[in-house]
Amino acid sequence: MSAEAGAARAERDRRARAWALLVLSGILEAVWATALGASEGFSRPGPGLLFAVTLVLSMLTLARAARVVPMGTAYAVWTGIGAVLTVAWAAGTGQEQISWAKALFLAGIVACVVGLHAADRPIPGKDR
Repeated sequence: MSAEAGAARAERDRRARAWALLVLSGILEAVWATALGASEGFSRPGPGLLFAVTLVLSMLTLARAARVVPMGTAYAVWTGIGAVLTVAWAAGTGQEQISWAKALFLAGIVACVVGLHAADRPIPGKDR
């Protein structure tokens, strides 16, 4: 393998790890958002503690991913994943109803997240 091919592979691996962290961060966002609601204004310590721990972990993984993925893209993906999963959890537990229109718009958010990932390319000459 040439040095150039090795460098390209290393960059692909670095970006793949960053995107994996970004997805994890979005999942953690959905957990803390759900825990926040379940804490009932922090009157329930279990959900309140889960909120605090997952909030910190979500921020740390988002910050780590944003070292590679541009912050605007990272933030859009993070909020998109968190929003879709939070609604999905609420619907699955009977706390929220899903209409066809809501499902369509949530699918649109998922499509945008997938599109942002597909369009993500390193910025030439900029090493993050």
